[in-house]
Amino acid sequence: MNPLGVCSWSLLPGHPTELAARIRAVGVDRVQLALDPIRTGAWTIDETRRALADAGITIASGMMAPANEDYSTIAAIRRTGGLRPDSTWEANHRAAAENARIAGELGLRLVTLHGGLIDDGDGGTLARRACAVADEFARAGAAIAFETGMDDPAQLRRFIESLGRSDVGLNFDPANILLYGVGEPMAAFELLAPLVRQVHIKDATPSATPGEWGIETPVGRGAVPWPKFIAAVARRLPGCELMIEREGGDARVADARTAREAISALLDTERGAAS
Repeated sequence: MNPLGVCSWSLLPGHPTELAARIRAVGVDRVQLALDPIRTGAWTIDETRRALADAGITIASGMMAPANEDYSTIAAIRRTGGLRPDSTWEANHRAAAENARIAGELGLRLVTLHGGLIDDGDGGTLARRACAVADEFARAGAAIAFETGMDDPAQLRRFIESLGRSDVGLNFDPANILLYGVGEPMAAFELLAPLVRQVHIKDATPSATPGEWGIETPVGRGAVPWPKFIAAVARRLPGCELMIEREGGDARVADARTAREAISALLDTERGAAS
């Protein structure tokens, strides 16, 4: 069945020991680890590995945050997000190489990031950059998965398939589909499932105004149909990692724990139905 963990950045830890304690407070023993604090020297790889191992926590995957992303509006993130901007590409390429080295030292097999807005008229620039980043991680034994949300799901599927690489897939976030206003989570998942390598557990309500952000909510208070969604993930992607992500609010650990309780109950239902 699908393992359940939490995203490190959701818990706003100041250091690795604090991260380990907060993961345990959520009630899980798996984490998707933000690699950039190690890359920048804010944390060391040894102290991070030791703190998590001492707490019995497995690093299931990594995350890379491209430089200078602006999430103030949907228009802003489409300009600044991922590997798309020329102004940050060289820095992002260097960061990818360094994060790949860290992923290799940690033995990670998957790292996720935002790819950037797909533009069919860009002459293949984004595709070349995606492959360049994938090459860096491939040398370290890891695949990459781009976040869903910014692009129309059908366009996103065509883009990933056009790369022709088994080591480039998707991190499916049902809330992002609603936050960006690009469709409905169940329909998007069914379309993209063959490319999904990891799932984020996050909830949201869509905006009534096209082009404006929806609102992220604690799991269970938004528009993601969780029973249907978890049943579909369990059916189509057995064993796929589920990582709780919370990017808003001031009760991150409590909200993540609520998500863990809700999703664990749904996974138990799926286990019972399968037995």
